[in-house]
Amino acid sequence: MDRLHVVIVGAGFGGLAAARELADAPVDVTLVDQNNFHTFQPLLYQVATSGLASADVAYPVRGSAARQENLAFRQATVIGADLDARVLHLQHPEHEVEDLTYDHLVVAAGATTNTFGIPGVDHHGFPLYNLADAVRLRNHVLERFEAADADPSLMDDGALTFVVVGGGPTGVEVAGALTELFQVVLRKDFRQLDVDRARVVLVEMQDQLLGPFSPVSQAHAREALTQRGVEVRTGVQVARVRANRVTLADGEELAAHTLVWAAGVKANPIGAALGLRTGRAGRIEVGPDLAVSDHPGVWAIGDVAAIVDGRGRDGTLLPQLAPVAIQSGRHVARQICCVAAGQAPPRSPFRYRDKGTMATIGRSRAVAELPFGIRLRGFPAWLAWLGLHLLMLAGFRNRISVFANWFWNWLTYDRGPRLIFRSRPRADD
Repeated sequence: MDRLHVVIVGAGFGGLAAARELADAPVDVTLVDQNNFHTFQPLLYQVATSGLASADVAYPVRGSAARQENLAFRQATVIGADLDARVLHLQHPEHEVEDLTYDHLVVAAGATTNTFGIPGVDHHGFPLYNLADAVRLRNHVLERFEAADADPSLMDDGALTFVVVGGGPTGVEVAGALTELFQVVLRKDFRQLDVDRARVVLVEMQDQLLGPFSPVSQAHAREALTQRGVEVRTGVQVARVRANRVTLADGEELAAHTLVWAAGVKANPIGAALGLRTGRAGRIEVGPDLAVSDHPGVWAIGDVAAIVDGRGRDGTLLPQLAPVAIQSGRHVARQICCVAAGQAPPRSPFRYRDKGTMATIGRSRAVAELPFGIRLRGFPAWLAWLGLHLLMLAGFRNRISVFANWFWNWLTYDRGPRLIFRSRPRADD
């Protein structure tokens, strides 16, 4: 019997988890991604705020392929498919087109930023969903300080006002990290600049920050941010964004040169490109076992899939979080293993096991809500957050580097990669 060929689209948490689960199965696996690296998205905000270097949160996919004999990699973009013939159409970076046949297709392409159609966000906002976003935001933040140092009058126009939209974990973490960067690090770098005039404004449309958390954790997060100097605005929406102004729905206009968009995501549009049925926010509709109906051998996992929460919440979709992606990737891989072993797939429904939620609020402060009603705040929660993220990082070198950077930052109140990178065209372009 010929070995099955499994193609996984997306080298995020779900795609890598599925590939690793298939390591000992009698199948050949091809992992497809437009980048040749896996990005550890939970720490992108630290790249954006000069806490970590880009290489600390990126891991080469071929590093995984080199250690897994049945795993190959293609750096390419999916441009379409013939699902009946089980052929995936790829376009490589140099524009070559390749047709890749498969027996099983696992769509794990993740999500993209959702701006909800608010005017100006796409053009002027700074999302934080991939490594390029993080570097772009870091460049911009440092450039604003350089510009204000050269011309302090720019502060009156909002050069050092930073609006963060979204009161979920990402927004809270970005706001806390920005104030720490300004007060502890850039204050020493820009000694002639009145850094006290730098503002961080956190805007959340709901009445509380950290919606999925308990009221106690929500209150702790708000208190910690306020103590650090963050201006927290809840129950407020953004109506319009311009290059140097942010207009709120209540009519208030903030002079600000920077808007960090952390208010939501939507599924990668690959579902529509493949001709698959999609639902809310573009998520691919899947059955309880994560198979795509009407297309045998096609599965969808993680952020791109509309996975119904099977824990008694009728019709509610599971959140677009890394643990959901990892667990769903392993679930699908186990189903494929059964087919490879000559057995009928069990078609067992996917059951998500919630292992808790965490958010850091800056140096030595965090909130963590774990199973069995365990709730941590402050320094213990921060240590738990550090430990979990170190364990989840791909690659031993990355873990060592991140730990060393965290220890140095905590010990010295300093941050290393305060670098402004700009790509320049080649001389022959």
